[in-house]
Amino acid sequence: MKTKLLLTLLVTLFMFSASYASFPVKRTVSTSTNTELSASDIEVVEPVATLAPRDKWVGVALWFFLGWPFAAHRWYYKKPVGWNILFILTIGGLGIWAIVDLINILTDNF
Repeated sequence: MKTKLLLTLLVTLFMFSASYASFPVKRTVSTSTNTELSASDIEVVEPVATLAPRDKWVGVALWFFLGWPFAAHRWYYKKPVGWNILFILTIGGLGIWAIVDLINILTDNF
């Protein structure tokens, strides 16, 4: 009984400690004694990759010609794979999800 409790506690602690810092953090140390920030103290970090803008009318054409059976517009806009497969299996949410996608594409919210 004690070993099971001890192992459960160890596994729980390991899970929390392993998930605590899941991404690297870049820290900078300022050696100035001044408490106010100057423009040179602030470091701007650019994102590693940015998404290229997608053409709205290409998305509409893909929705119209290949959207219902293959979810081509969703693949074009790089939506999550699981949702794309669900879109295909449910035939666009019986058409409702497909119409919502078209409205979102046309209003640039997709």
